[in-house]
Formats: sequence, C-alpha cells, structure tokens
Amino acid sequence: MWRNITSSALSFLVVVVFLLGGVIVWGQNTYQAEGPSDAPICLRVDRGASMRATSDKLADQGAITSPMIFRIGADYAGKSGDLKAGSWLIPEGATMSEITRIITRGGASTCGTEIVYRIGVTSSEVELRELDLESNRYVEKAAYDPATEEAPEEFADVRAQADTRYRVAIAEGTTSWQIVEGLKSVEVLEGEVAEIPAEGTLAPDSYEVAKGDTRASVIERMTEAQEVIVAAAWASRAEGLPLANEQEMLILASIIEKETAVADERRQVASVFENRLRQGMRLQTDPTVIYGITEGQGVLGRGLRASELRAATPWNTYVIEGLPPTPIANPGRASIEAAVDPAATDYVFFVADGTGGHAFAETLDEHNANVARWRQIEAERNAAE
Repeated sequence: MWRNITSSALSFLVVVVFLLGGVIVWGQNTYQAEGPSDAPICLRVDRGASMRATSDKLADQGAITSPMIFRIGADYAGKSGDLKAGSWLIPEGATMSEITRIITRGGASTCGTEIVYRIGVTSSEVELRELDLESNRYVEKAAYDPATEEAPEEFADVRAQADTRYRVAIAEGTTSWQIVEGLKSVEVLEGEVAEIPAEGTLAPDSYEVAKGDTRASVIERMTEAQEVIVAAAWASRAEGLPLANEQEMLILASIIEKETAVADERRQVASVFENRLRQGMRLQTDPTVIYGITEGQGVLGRGLRASELRAATPWNTYVIEGLPPTPIANPGRASIEAAVDPAATDYVFFVADGTGGHAFAETLDEHNANVARWRQIEAERNAAE
C-alpha cells in the first residue's frame, strides 16, 4: 500500500512541477510578448507611487494584460524598487519588459507637459506645450511675453508638477547680451552670469534644464556646444577662403546670419562677402551699422539714417575695410557652415527681392536694376496701406 501511495505522490508531484513549469514559461512569454495597446500612451508616475499602483494604472490604460505578471516580472528583473517619478511615453505594443525599463531608467520625462523659454532676436516668449501622442508633436497650450505679461494660471499648476520638463530655446542671431538678459526671466534657474560672454561664442539651440540649474551652467553648455561646431566647421573648410582663422569665420557667419533667414541663400550670401573680401571691396552691410549703434544691447527698432551709414564705429562696414573686429551676433550652425563653404559665384551685390529673399548681381548695373525693382515694390506696398 505504501508503495502505491508513494507512487501516487510522486506522480502528483511530477504533475505539479510540470504545471508549475508551464505557468512559469507562460508568465515569461507573457512578460516578453507584444503588449495590447494599439496607440502610444503617456504614463504619469507620481512621486512615491508603488509598483502595484503603477501596474494597475498601466492595465487601466490598456498597456498590459496582467498587473500581477508585470509586478512579478519587474521583481524577477530586480527593478521593483527602481520606479522613477515622471511622465513616460509608452510606445504602441510595448512589451511588459520594455515598459519596466522605461519607467525605471530615470532621466527627463519623455512625454506630458514642458515649459519652453524662447529667447529671440526681437522678443521672448514662455510657452506651455504638451505632447500629442497621435502626431508625436508638441502642441502649444498657453504662452505669454515675460516682458509685458503675467503668467497665466495654468503655468503655476504645471510648475508644481514634479514631472514637468523645462527647456531654453535660443534663436539664431541673438546677441550674447540678449541671451543673458533672457535667462534672467527663466525663473527655474538660479544665480547670475558674472559677465557677458564674447559675441559669437554661444550656440543658438534648444537646451533642456532642470529646476535649480544655474544660469552660468547653461551659458557654459552653450559655449562648449559652439566650440564643437566651430572646430568642426573650420576643420572641414573649403580651400582658398579669405578667412585667416576661426574668429574671422565666426565674424562672417554672424553677418550671414543677420542678412538672411532663407536657408537656401546662406551660401550665396557667403559668396558675396567673400568675393568682396578678395576684391578689396568694403562689405557695406547694414547689420554691422546697427551693431555699431546698439553694440548688441537690444533692437534698434527703426530704419537706419544716412548719417549713421557714414558714422565711424569699429563695426560699420560702410566705413571700415574688411571684417569688423568681432561677431555681431551668435550665428547658428548653418551660417557657420556656409561661411566655410560658400557657393561658387561671381556675385558681389544683393538686395531684398520682396519675397523675403534677395536678388543677387555680379555688376553694379544689374544691382541698380534690382534696387529699382525693390523700391517699386516698397512704394506699391506703402500705397496699399
């Protein structure tokens, strides 16, 4: 009898082990299988949230099929205690294993809301935007001008959320003074900038920041980024340029930046100035006159007077020979690259063409004809107003 009992017990144990093994394999396969969601979701994990609450939320949002298997898998992977607060973008069909990695690896939130501090040439703006999961693009929800307006109420609510992202976006062609002044309005930053950085040494770009970062540290990141761009551009420069060093490249790039906002024109504009330098012609570019008046501190806000075109300043290229002594703004990567790779042209003149671009010319007669057309366009526009 005991032999029969022992045999039955062993058989039962074998069955149990077999079934248990099957359950484990099923659980592992489920944990690694493609998830049920047919669209991305933005999962918000509050500070202090548990893995149980998070797994339930994932199930409620249709990202996983079994909160229990998710928790067991996370525990087996040693990730149960690594849950990070924030807003995390969960891709369509993500596996439980992938979701576990996303919500435990940390770093900046990958979806949800962010506040962008835009520092521009003529104005600044603070924008509240949210990631649209269908288009995977950020959509503006509110905005204000910090110089003239108070922040709408929703900004205070968003700033109180731990997972809000912050970004500082610098426009191409801003001056170092404008950037430092603009950073003063970024209330999540701390400290002061001891001195205005040299013109042209800051890279216009978008920089993610966090509460408590210092303004000086953001300036340092901009400086380091520009150093990398400048070194790479100078190393790949075309042969025979009338530029002696990286500083002259930056100076010319800043003039290109201020002269055109049309991407396809940058290399043509670069060719005009470099042809003039080769021929010993003065550059005669209005942005250098404006910089001589403002020295980068603000916007002129009016047209240039004839007397100002004749006034002697270190930057006035109607008066001085060659390049001015410093850049007149912080040029972006595209303008820097155009300065060292100009288009192959014989152009030495250009003027506005009425479409936002410019008309280029090789001779003075062609240029005068282009100027006459532009003045006619201006007259017609003024008459229509």
